Amino acid sequence: MRLRHHAAAAAIGGLVLAVTVSAGTASAANGRFYWEGPKGAIYYVQNPPDSKCLSMGQEARAARNDTKQPLSIYSEKNCKGTKVVLTPGQRADHKVSFASVKFNSR
Repeated sequence: MRLRHHAAAAAIGGLVLAVTVSAGTASAANGRFYWEGPKGAIYYVQNPPDSKCLSMGQEARAARNDTKQPLSIYSEKNCKGTKVVLTPGQRADHKVSFASVKFNSR
């Protein structure tokens, strides 16, 4: 799993990894998950880990699921609060902010 800032090699901010993923044993949702952070900066995660809840470290909105699996975004950290499911290729409205995400979930 790699976190990228779409515009440049700036701060990693945006995603606090609350889990440790060991290489070779973890499965991943192939593809990219994009979102908009502060000041309109675009971020993405390449091949995010399946079934792990990841809390955002800063403002996040406009989620876009370009993975091959469904994902859920949540209004609160630790995958709590209002849940919105995004199927592969689906994007959330620009107004929809979220505080955590879980990949390969329904």
